[in-house]
Amino acid sequence: MEVVVLAAGQGKRMRSVLPKVLQPLAGQPLLAHVLAAARALEARRICVVHGHGGEAVRARLDAPDLAWARQEPQLGTGHAVQQALAHLTDGELALVLYGDVPLIGVPTLHRLVAAAGDGRLALLTVKMDDPTGYGRILRDAAGRVVRIVEDKDARAEERTVKEVNTGILVAPVARLRDWLGRIGNDNAQGEYYLTDIIGLAVADGVEVAAVHPDTVAETLGVNSKAQLAELERVYQAGIARRLLDEGVTLIDPARLDVRGALRCGRDVEIDVNCVFEGEVELGDGVHIGAHCVIRNARLGAGTRIAPFSHLDGTAMGRDCVIGPYARTRPGTTLGDDVHLGNFVEVKNSAIADHSKANHLAYIGDADVGRRVNIGAGTITCNYDGVNKHRTVIEDEVFIGSDSQLVAPVRVGRGATLGAGTTLTKDAPPDQLTVSRAKQMSIASWKKPLKQPR
Repeated sequence: MEVVVLAAGQGKRMRSVLPKVLQPLAGQPLLAHVLAAARALEARRICVVHGHGGEAVRARLDAPDLAWARQEPQLGTGHAVQQALAHLTDGELALVLYGDVPLIGVPTLHRLVAAAGDGRLALLTVKMDDPTGYGRILRDAAGRVVRIVEDKDARAEERTVKEVNTGILVAPVARLRDWLGRIGNDNAQGEYYLTDIIGLAVADGVEVAAVHPDTVAETLGVNSKAQLAELERVYQAGIARRLLDEGVTLIDPARLDVRGALRCGRDVEIDVNCVFEGEVELGDGVHIGAHCVIRNARLGAGTRIAPFSHLDGTAMGRDCVIGPYARTRPGTTLGDDVHLGNFVEVKNSAIADHSKANHLAYIGDADVGRRVNIGAGTITCNYDGVNKHRTVIEDEVFIGSDSQLVAPVRVGRGATLGAGTTLTKDAPPDQLTVSRAKQMSIASWKKPLKQPR
């Protein structure tokens, strides 16, 4: 089987310079969702027909398994599929998909392809209470599909038909090549309709099998930002149902956004308005507080993330306590039972088991040992304006509040830094290191007075 994905539309109603098929749904371009479905079918070849913004589309999504065909000008869906014929193989089946119909389900497509065997043409249709704007499926007295009439070309009685064409179909390539060579553009829009091949197939004695999707949402396209927002909620609702079925506690399933892959262990709880991006794994018993953003992260069992925390590119062990208002940036690894409190930021650093930075600290490009306590206001000064340098803090160190560690520098095992220390040289193990100006009180000092106006 081979797949043709039509992705040449301009999407004027999106009112965006971004091509329609690159508009994001769940953090990925619309077209990326369609390509994922095609790949799940293990298609022999996938050809994307591009047009408006085509170079941007290809630059974003090009891959070794894709062929590209340009449609210029855009003269309808039939004309679009014609541009892909050079990439299709006689003797194969061709599945036609649409780059702006992102929720099409793989099980539905498997049934559609199966229905097209033995030389049949298989068409995906759906019944709608309000079919306005869709091509109607016309059947004969025996219930057989005989043709499709577009909404703009339909007569009044034909517009009462509730069964509509989704545009998704499967046909033998050799037959498709013949039918596309015979269609015309004598219609209200002056375009070459792909749907006209249905009438030609019936005239040639080819059976047309109609298959229905598992859900209507699978067939919905995107032509405006309003429709995009509607499909986003449909997509997220499906993810929420899956998570609930897997035993995850969602405080409000309607306020969840997953923009990638989220895997959860047992007894995971997620509060409202959390966003998960990329690859995220939550171990058993993890609790995520409200309004958190977690991207490409792995959280060990029993970890608790307090509200308004942002975790990015982070792996952490068991029983960590993070936030509220904590931030970890890419390259961060945390051991077991690590505590990062409010307004603590960690970047490209490793913090070992049982260490704590409970408030107002920046730890960047550092290696922090076990059972280290980092006081409020501590900063690892890792950047000299040109290069980044590492700070090493060995096991069981106590860093007093408002300390600055000017990298490269090492704090030995068991050392204590007094509050307010600016460390520019290594601190020896098991000793107190203090660097601060001598305290003075000046008896003759006079408080300045505001001058009268």
